[in-house]
Amino acid sequence: MKTMSTSLLVVKKEKWMQMGLVLAVVLFFPHLDAVAGQAPVNLGWADSFAVLAGTTITSTSGGTINGNVGVWPGTTFVAGVQPVKVNGTVYLGNPVAKQAQGDLTVAYNDAAGRTLNVIVSAGELGGKTLAPGLYKSAPGSFAITSVDLTLDAQGDPNAVWIFQMASTLVVGNGRQIILAGNAQARNIFWQVGSSATLGTTSVVKGNILALTAISIKTGARLDGRALARNAAVTLDANTLTKQPPTTPLFTDQPWRLLLLHKR
Repeated sequence: MKTMSTSLLVVKKEKWMQMGLVLAVVLFFPHLDAVAGQAPVNLGWADSFAVLAGTTITSTSGGTINGNVGVWPGTTFVAGVQPVKVNGTVYLGNPVAKQAQGDLTVAYNDAAGRTLNVIVSAGELGGKTLAPGLYKSAPGSFAITSVDLTLDAQGDPNAVWIFQMASTLVVGNGRQIILAGNAQARNIFWQVGSSATLGTTSVVKGNILALTAISIKTGARLDGRALARNAAVTLDANTLTKQPPTTPLFTDQPWRLLLLHKR
């Protein structure tokens, strides 16, 4: 019968502990490659909203909003004629909308304050194919007006883009944001220092976090969220679809989960 000395047992125990530690890292951090890039912006309570405004939401006619709609501190939602269809709940000037606006402010400041591995870019994004990353406008504004913009995740569905601009975002009529390489609209964040304008029949991907207002022109489509902190969101026969959340919601506050479920 074989026996082991105490020293040999200790060595083998240490080896097993090291193997266990390696296994734990593999199991608990399967997307370690994605962590090296930008982390998604946590939208908090604003995550369940497709449209959120500070003063009013106005729709001229028709269209569909897939997600919740909220206004705070304002209380006005003009649905238009024919009315825009809302596949969600409307919150006007109530605590839910107030909390969403508070969390939007936190998310906006997070996106605006990122500095790690920033890429300074020219204002015109049309015609470019961009890898995931943090992009800051050199002139202070971004535009997609000449041709379409392509965002290529290079096979990583967790890849994140954050676009920082001190002033405006303008998407020209008919222009599109094209996703490639498993890119996901939910992982795209547009931090707009003033207001955003999406031109007629344009197709835009991502979450727009605007300090002031968002104007979405006739027939434009947004796969993401239109979140305006201080002013209005205006719509006209558009389709807006809230994307799945990028981060766990309120896991440290069970009472919020209960309220979210009730919504």
